[in-house]
Amino acid sequence: MRVLAAGDEFVGTDLLVAAVRAELGTAAECAELSLPWPIEPFGPVGGVQEASGTEEQVIEALGGTEAVVTQMAPFTKKVFAAAPGLKLVSVCRGGPVNVDLAAATEAGVAVTYAPGRNATAAAEFALGMILAAMRRISTSSAELLGGTWRGDYYAYPNAGVELEGTTVGLVGYGAIGSRVARVLVAFGAKVLVSDPFADSAAIAADGAEVVELDELLRRSFVVSLHARLTEQTQHLIDADKLALLPEGAVLVNTARGGLLDYAPLPEALRTGRLGALALDVYDVEPPPADWALRDAPNVIATPHLAGASRQTAERAAKIVAAELGRYARGEALAHVANPDVLG
Repeated sequence: MRVLAAGDEFVGTDLLVAAVRAELGTAAECAELSLPWPIEPFGPVGGVQEASGTEEQVIEALGGTEAVVTQMAPFTKKVFAAAPGLKLVSVCRGGPVNVDLAAATEAGVAVTYAPGRNATAAAEFALGMILAAMRRISTSSAELLGGTWRGDYYAYPNAGVELEGTTVGLVGYGAIGSRVARVLVAFGAKVLVSDPFADSAAIAADGAEVVELDELLRRSFVVSLHARLTEQTQHLIDADKLALLPEGAVLVNTARGGLLDYAPLPEALRTGRLGALALDVYDVEPPPADWALRDAPNVIATPHLAGASRQTAERAAKIVAAELGRYARGEALAHVANPDVLG
């Protein structure tokens, strides 16, 4: 079987090739393509979102390929039209946003994805952001390194808040949110969850409480976002929702930039409505030079790093290779994004 391993600077081509050969052995003939993400930002390519490289690069690399393992390569209508022998695209991301699913289905190509590949990394990162924001770890470090000793942070009105005994609201309770909840409960936090699709019994077993979103916002001193971005969750937290938060609350978003309406955030920070804001994702990535939050107080901002662990890359390569193995053995695929193609 001829397989294209289209890696990048995170899930490297070498990782993909090694995982494919471990799964298929000598049955795999691997072609290779290396893409520039994340050294160069992803973007829309030929109608798909968050892709790296060009359609022409992928078409040239495909040749007579039957299956592809990739993270960022663009698979568009044009690419599928140029690859009549292609049967499987296995994407090592939580969602195959670099693939035109309608075109894949029309071409008879199954598309798989890798749910949970970065769940541990993203959950750990979110917890780090929560702690950093509550205890001013990041902002005070930046000030000290810039020459300012903030002794006033020890004054009672400015002092940080402990997790133990604090109410933390989690918006979304998938593989990441549930991990965050279990650690928060171990810290002694009171955890509230808003997720219309989550199993309330499982949430209760984890020691958390299910509530509606508005109630969560009113009761939570810390709110951390872990929902998927859909038409229904676009700008889920807007000015009206921010107004429900307790004065001085902490807001953390390590999920998707589109969950937040960023426009009201600078003023909310300056007035104290928000006590701190920790962001790893943005409505525009990277944020522009005139980004309004650059000079807002108590902001922690990282460049979309929540899922960036070495284990995530290794796990992703193994997940897509395992799907390739199922395909080669004629077994049912585990995570198919376009199940209609199987019919």
